[in-house]
Amino acid sequence: MKFAIVGTGALGGFYGGLLVRSGQDVHFLMRSDAEYVKTHGLKVDTKLGDFHLPNVNVYTDPRDMPACDCVIVAMKSTQNGQLASLLPPLFGPDSIALVLQNGLHVEQSTRDVVGPGRVAGGCCFLCSNKVGPGHIRHLDYGKILMGPYQGMDDNEPGPSLERLMNLRDIFRATGIECEVTERLTWARWRKLMWNLTFNGLSVILDSSTDKIMKHPHSRALAKSILCEVRQTATDCGHFIEPEFVDYMMEHTDEMVPYDSSMRLDYKAKRPMEVEVIYGNAIRAAAKLGVKAPIIESMYRQLHFLADR
Repeated sequence: MKFAIVGTGALGGFYGGLLVRSGQDVHFLMRSDAEYVKTHGLKVDTKLGDFHLPNVNVYTDPRDMPACDCVIVAMKSTQNGQLASLLPPLFGPDSIALVLQNGLHVEQSTRDVVGPGRVAGGCCFLCSNKVGPGHIRHLDYGKILMGPYQGMDDNEPGPSLERLMNLRDIFRATGIECEVTERLTWARWRKLMWNLTFNGLSVILDSSTDKIMKHPHSRALAKSILCEVRQTATDCGHFIEPEFVDYMMEHTDEMVPYDSSMRLDYKAKRPMEVEVIYGNAIRAAAKLGVKAPIIESMYRQLHFLADR
């Protein structure tokens, strides 16, 4: 397959680099790192085995890129206003998009550009940072759970499961775990269990995940948020088993010390993904008359901190 990577940061650089290493035809759209990577290549430090790709296909203008079978949208959702100019040159008649972004219904921005039936979403369980120009450091995990995006009401056609399972097998050949689900919105809510809890807490408390988990009061607060997210998802029709709360706590205890992407954005004075992670979840719940007071409180605190 021919892949386009739109957004070659900690996520796009990691997965795109793995695809190149496994023999796929990959084309990277870059901005600030483009000239550096053209000269020096792409370097990935990973538990799967460090590697350096001296020659990769790098572009600064999507109009110079070939149409690709799969366009991976890996940039921050705060930049989704650019999709209308970035995506059309990359799409042929049978192309699909795989949106690897955080948030609920974050795929809608891509769907609005390329149309229904051509968009899949992927939940990435990944600890990875960009540590320098063309240099990605993968710390832990990496699993992708992907499914067809069926619109805001889950009733549109999406890419076929057969096509996504073919994509799954390609990702598995890179060495990472990958699965396909028919229930993308349910998968997004399960991922939001972690994002709604620890992305926001890391900013509000100005702490990495390990510090949050080691203090008794912040640990108790994290568990309260996890419980509220689980109940909110269930009340919205996406049942999550109660035991998943303890699983998320244990999973976070076992993580390497980690700064969430939201905290890294906040510290660097970049826009944070507050709306797609918190705002979309609150609005989806409100449509069904479901209240989430802790999540809404975090949403308002994060907007205050961002505006300050």
